[in-house]
Amino acid sequence: MSGFPWQSAFEIREQVASGVSAVDITRAYLARIEELNPTLSCFLTIDHEGALAAAAQVDHARDDGEELGPLAGVPIALKDNLCTRGVRTTCASKILGEYIPPYDAHVVEALRASGAVILGKTNLDEFAMGSSNENSAFGVVHNPWALGRAPGGSSGGSACATAAGLAPLALGSDTGGSVRQPGAFCGITAIKPTYGRVSRYGLVAFASSLDQIGPMARSVREAAGLLEVVAGHDRRDATSADRETGEYLAACDRGVKGLRVGVVRDLLDGLQDSDVRSGVEAALSALEKQGATLVDVSLPHAKHAVSVYYLVATAEASSNLARFDGMRYGLRVPGEDLVETYTATRARGFGPEVRRRIMLGTYALSAGYYDAFYLKAQRVRTLIRRDYDTAFERCDVVCTPTTPTPAFALGDKTGDPLQMYLADIFTLPPSLAGLPAISTPCGLSAEGLPIGLQLVAPPFEEEVLCSAGQAVEDSCGIVGSRPAALD
Repeated sequence: MSGFPWQSAFEIREQVASGVSAVDITRAYLARIEELNPTLSCFLTIDHEGALAAAAQVDHARDDGEELGPLAGVPIALKDNLCTRGVRTTCASKILGEYIPPYDAHVVEALRASGAVILGKTNLDEFAMGSSNENSAFGVVHNPWALGRAPGGSSGGSACATAAGLAPLALGSDTGGSVRQPGAFCGITAIKPTYGRVSRYGLVAFASSLDQIGPMARSVREAAGLLEVVAGHDRRDATSADRETGEYLAACDRGVKGLRVGVVRDLLDGLQDSDVRSGVEAALSALEKQGATLVDVSLPHAKHAVSVYYLVATAEASSNLARFDGMRYGLRVPGEDLVETYTATRARGFGPEVRRRIMLGTYALSAGYYDAFYLKAQRVRTLIRRDYDTAFERCDVVCTPTTPTPAFALGDKTGDPLQMYLADIFTLPPSLAGLPAISTPCGLSAEGLPIGLQLVAPPFEEEVLCSAGQAVEDSCGIVGSRPAALD
C-alpha cells in the first residue's frame, strides 16, 4: 500500500489488480476514518461490515480470474442524501435519523457494479440546505486545511473526507454550488454535470429542477473517471437525458490549444479578495500560455441569481419536504392527531435553516404572490440561461472564481443568512441554467487556504471542462499539497 493515504484511485485500482488485498486497503482507510473523524466530523455513518464485504468480493473476483470493474477496490464516500440499501440515510436531519432505505440510488448501483468500496455516509447541511455545513443536526464539519474554517456546503463532509485522505473519491449533490463551493474551500476538484446527465433516482430531493449528483476527487482525472462510472440514462428518472456519455478521462489529455475561454471581466475586476483575484488571473494566464484564447464576455443577469435561486429553490423545497408529515417519516408522538403531528414534526424534526426555506417557499407559492415572486423568478432564470447562450457564441467555456473568498471562519456568517447565501454568488448562475461546471484549485491564499476556479460549458460538454480543468491543474494546481491542519 505504497503512498497511503494519498494514492490516487487509479493507483489503488492498479494495486488491487496486481494482487494487493482490497480488504487490507479498506481496513487502512477505515482505521484512518476512526482516527480523524472525531476531529473532522465528516462521516455520519461508517459502514465497516459492508465495506469489508465489498472489498472481499473484489479480492475473490480477482483471484477467480474475473474481469475487474474500473473502480475495483477503490474506497469512496457518499453524501448522506444518497439512498443506500440497508445503510442509514439521514440527510443530516433528525427527521430521518433512523431511516434505512430498502433500495440503492442509481449512482450507488453503478458504483457497486464498478467494484467500488463504499466506506460510509458523509455529513452535510440538513437536506442539502446550506453553504458551510453548519446546519447539520449531527455536528459541524471542520475544514482539514484549517479546523476553524468552514468546509463549505452542502457537500462539506464529502469534500472534507476527500481532502483529508479519508477516501480518494466521493459523491456529493449540487443544487446551487454544493459540490463546487466545498470543493474550492477544501482544495479538491468537483464537477456539477449538466442537469440530466446523472440520474437523480435515489437522491433525496431538495429542489428537483436544480439537483444534480457530482463527483469529488483530489485530481481532475479522478473526478473525470468517477463521472464516467455514474453518468448515463436511467429510465427511473424522468429528467435523465437519453444520450451518449463522453470520454471524460481521455479528454483530460487533449490540451486547450485553440480553446476560447470567456472571462466575465466585470465579476473578476469587482472581486474584493485579492488572493482569489490573483489566483484566477494566474490560471487564466496559464491557460493562455498553453494555447487558449481569452475572450471577454458578459452575464448581465447573473447579479439576480441569488434572488432567483432563493425563490425557485425554496418553492421546490417546500413542496418536496411536505412528504415528511410524521406518518411515514419523522417523530410522531402517540395520541397526537394528524394536524398536531404535521406541525410538531417540523418543530421537532427540522432545523432552523430548513424551516426558514420551507416558509420562504410556501410564501412565494401562496395565492397573490405566485406571479409576483415565483413566476417572475422563473422568467429571470430564462434570461440567465440566454446570457450563457450568447456568451457561448464567442467562447467554449466561461471562467469565474468558484467563490468570492477562501474558506471563511466557522460561525462567521451564521447570524446573517443573506451573507451566507452570497457565498454561492458565482456557482448559482450555471445551476439555474442547468449547465455543467467544474471547480478546480488554482492556488493558495496568503494564509495557505485553497482557491477555486470555476469553468462552465454548454450543455453536455463535460469533456471540455475536463480538458480545461486538467490544464489548470497541470499549471497551478495543488494536488501535491497536504492540509496543514492534519500535520
